[in-house]
Amino acid sequence: MAEVINMPRLSDTMEEGTVAKWLKKVGDKVEEGDILAEIETDKATMEFESFHEGTLLHIGIQEGDGAPVDTLLAIIGDDGEDISGLLNGASPAAVEESSSSGEASKGAATDEISEDDGQASSTTEVSAEIPEGVEIIKMPRLSDTMEEGTVATWLKKVGDTVEEGDILAEIETDKATMEFESFYSGTLLHIGIEEGGSAPVDEVLAVIGPEGTNVDAVLNAKPSIAVANDESKSDKKEETVSESKVETTTETKTVADGQRIFVSPLAKKMAQEKGINLNDVNGSGDHGRIVKRDIENYKPSEAPKPATQPTTSTSEEVPVKQAITPINLPVGEESSEEVKNSQMRKVIAKRLGESKFSAPHYYLTIEVDMDNAIASRKQINDLPDTKVSFNDMVVKACAMALKKHPQVNTTWGGDTIIYKHHVHIGVAVAVDEGLVVPVLKFTDQMSLTQIGASVKDLAGRARNKKLTPAEMEGSTFTVSNLGMFGIVEFTSIINQPNSAILSVGAIVQKPVVKNGEIVVGNTMKVTLACDHRTVDGATGAQYLLTLRSYLENPVTMLA
Repeated sequence: MAEVINMPRLSDTMEEGTVAKWLKKVGDKVEEGDILAEIETDKATMEFESFHEGTLLHIGIQEGDGAPVDTLLAIIGDDGEDISGLLNGASPAAVEESSSSGEASKGAATDEISEDDGQASSTTEVSAEIPEGVEIIKMPRLSDTMEEGTVATWLKKVGDTVEEGDILAEIETDKATMEFESFYSGTLLHIGIEEGGSAPVDEVLAVIGPEGTNVDAVLNAKPSIAVANDESKSDKKEETVSESKVETTTETKTVADGQRIFVSPLAKKMAQEKGINLNDVNGSGDHGRIVKRDIENYKPSEAPKPATQPTTSTSEEVPVKQAITPINLPVGEESSEEVKNSQMRKVIAKRLGESKFSAPHYYLTIEVDMDNAIASRKQINDLPDTKVSFNDMVVKACAMALKKHPQVNTTWGGDTIIYKHHVHIGVAVAVDEGLVVPVLKFTDQMSLTQIGASVKDLAGRARNKKLTPAEMEGSTFTVSNLGMFGIVEFTSIINQPNSAILSVGAIVQKPVVKNGEIVVGNTMKVTLACDHRTVDGATGAQYLLTLRSYLENPVTMLA
């Protein structure tokens, strides 16, 4: 039997969808799980998969066209199957019933008995129908890949009054936790899935209806699929259409009379942001409900005129309908420009992106007492023609610590780990177009003054774009210092093929405890980013302890 596929509701606020692209064409074989089309919602473009197998017999919405939720999207069935009845609006059950009516007319006596039985059955089924005004709410499909949902929170409890547009619950899907709103009004009679509980799509989530309804009878009832004769069918259709028209008229009047306004949460939020009075907006959703497109397409000149009312009531409603105009709001012009990326910026993006998404980073932070370092630096800089910075001391300490912890001075090689027996420290230098990392070769063998002079020379030539490629290659470890900008603590991305990079913060004065007393101390935070493929957590921690001992006792670096 052919299956009718309707435009799905792929998000909680979706009122209509647009077919961005069909991935199957009429006549193609469709398997369960195949992607039929890409559908654009109010939030994103999503893949829509088939839950049926067969041949794609009909496409109801062409590429680029939009249609409301539940509009005929496609028909899947057996190759060559007659779908004319479905295209004319008949249900699959009715088409199947119609196709088998010829066989049912054979044998008069048998037919009379069957007809009597059928009428009795029909009467029984009608009596088991869901009572008028009662709605069974099922677990919705809130994303294109959602198979089941979990009720994170119920915002209503059994016995609460529910209005159309109220948020019933927060439902956790495979992608996010979303608010699920009610499209019906009444009393919450039953909760089918408790908080924290999970259930497949289309499981009974809740029942809403008039207070006092027998919930057990509703849950056990099944909608009737058989009818006594064609006349009763047409009567029911006319009655349904009539009720629908009356209901729609009533809802539209409710909006127009300035009472409760039916509006989706997204549309309400947009209206507040734009300062639009919802009383002036015509709703195009179900029962006159105001949806996103109504706010987007709203023009003040199209505000609906109030319905003719007696003079007294009109004069009372005029103040209600006047929109409150915000005053003293900033007014400006939005602008932007595109700047072509330099080659340096492209390389930085490429290399750091590769490092971040290929090397599993983790971070270790310690705080270093810099009182002795400050005193030692002052003594060194008192010597003639000598200038040493705190960064020079950090670079020297890093190099010496690497000799004691060779695991940190490594490179990941896939099947092997490459241990570097030499120590080449890269020093990150900011330039106008980005960042460069000149390299100090054999840093562990350099004195503090040699490190200071070399860093000053390399940094100056880096800013003037005078560095050679050889001076920026071969680092085994990198130091990045933002302390001069007042940054107390930060993390860096490893400079591949290194296994680690040290981020150095500013020296700050703060209360510290020394010898059981609170005194003013000078501390500096450093953070080591490590590649977990080569450097384990304990190894990284031991390296930082050695680094701290050098910085807190600078004389040991001179021995």
